[in-house]
Amino acid sequence: MTDIDDYHEQLQRDAHFLCSDQRMDTELMDRLVLQLNRIYPQILSDKEAHGFRKLSVPTKVRLAELLKHLHRKGEEACHEFYRGLHIHAEDVYSSLPTRVIQKGPMFFLSCFSFAVGIAMLYYYGEGETLRSTSPFLHCSAARFSKGAKDVFISYSEVGRRKKEDR
Repeated sequence: MTDIDDYHEQLQRDAHFLCSDQRMDTELMDRLVLQLNRIYPQILSDKEAHGFRKLSVPTKVRLAELLKHLHRKGEEACHEFYRGLHIHAEDVYSSLPTRVIQKGPMFFLSCFSFAVGIAMLYYYGEGETLRSTSPFLHCSAARFSKGAKDVFISYSEVGRRKKEDR
């Protein structure tokens, strides 16, 4: 979160994304409502929670109403919603428009540069000092796309074989 933004404003900007994301299903909606109700009854009373859990109302409608309700409740309610979303659906939380914007292009460039630097050290490194980086490289590739992961791991394997041939 940036210094300028607050959770109240973020929720307003993320609302459309949240209401249109297929991952925001009935089960996730129920978990979020129950967390807000049980841990923060001042944010979501029993009666309100019951209303947001009615299965006769489509999930997207209930979610839109919940977001409006939290927005009216203020900053703390919005913050607790984000905490719950982070706990119960980290993939949704990390793909929110306000989260993606905060990382920015420099974040991705620095991560890519770091990964390339480690791969080059491993591939071109001499002696035994870099053999221990193999497990690190395989773990680093875990968050890459399938194509990038394959390339990254193949470079580390070629570098390992190259060192073994010496």
